[in-house]
Amino acid sequence: MLRIISALLIIFSSLCFSAGAVADGKAIELSPDAPDRHVVVAGDTLWGIASKFLKDPYRWNELWKLNADDIKSPHRIYPGQVIVLDRSGAEPQLRLLNTVKVQPQVRIEDTRQAIPAIPQHVIEPFLTQPLVAEASALDGAPRIVGIKEDRVIAGNGDLVYTVGGKTDTKLWQVYRPGKALIDPDTGETLGYEAILLGTASLIHQSDPATFQINNARQEIGRNDRLMPAPRPDILSYPQRAPGGKISGRVISIYGGTITGSRYSIIAISKGKSDGVEVGHVLALFRAGHEIDDRYRDIKTTIALPEERKGLLYVFRVFNRVSYALVMDALLPVEVGDAVRNP
Repeated sequence: MLRIISALLIIFSSLCFSAGAVADGKAIELSPDAPDRHVVVAGDTLWGIASKFLKDPYRWNELWKLNADDIKSPHRIYPGQVIVLDRSGAEPQLRLLNTVKVQPQVRIEDTRQAIPAIPQHVIEPFLTQPLVAEASALDGAPRIVGIKEDRVIAGNGDLVYTVGGKTDTKLWQVYRPGKALIDPDTGETLGYEAILLGTASLIHQSDPATFQINNARQEIGRNDRLMPAPRPDILSYPQRAPGGKISGRVISIYGGTITGSRYSIIAISKGKSDGVEVGHVLALFRAGHEIDDRYRDIKTTIALPEERKGLLYVFRVFNRVSYALVMDALLPVEVGDAVRNP
């Protein structure tokens, strides 16, 4: 009996290895025009490189894992290295070729920076600024009720006075609630866009509390709110499909534009309470619509299927709303587009 169990375990292990390129029952598909090799250059990202080889570039980590002995960490790839697509085995693999010539020379410390997973400069400005003022937090946020010398507008160095909320931290952000973020499916208000006005420091904790404006990006006035400035998170930019089912919609495109495209920042109607996490990759779909078939004697309506537009990467998660970077977009991204597991 023990031999039978051992044999079954060996067979199961071999099957798991041969199916290493399969996730959630879906095999990795190579891009139709996948190159045989790619020379890494400055400005490359892991996502960008993967999109040359894979139909779904967010799955690049699975392809690396098939060749873990050769590529110890896909996050340590540098300009000048050559990535080769090996199609000789049962499953495709990516390999690195070392193009550095070994010769006598003065030892020089390698100061190259590994290429990032995604374009960091696009999302880094959004990692610490308030993006969402959740409805439940508005009532508890300190609110400006006065400005020193009865001024109407506060600028750099001015003192402002607030009521409400706990003021036990030093550094704060001043914001103004913007338009409501509404779930298109339920009509429920999930929060409000937070318009960043500047930063302030706590001077005197009392009621009212006294703050000094450090940096006014826009005019600051009465009834504007404050929230504690978050500590900047150092992200490793993981990329993975959600473990559970996620189904939501695009509810806002940052900047007030009507449509978005590649590298646009968008808000979606699902957040931490729905299982969304930083690093999740989701697919964008154009909602199906109906058309009239006018070439029949009897007028009929045909429902067209949803059409996949591209992929997005979640980088900031609130309780009921998340913000994502559009990584690929075949069509313009619009408010109301469906967002689901890829």
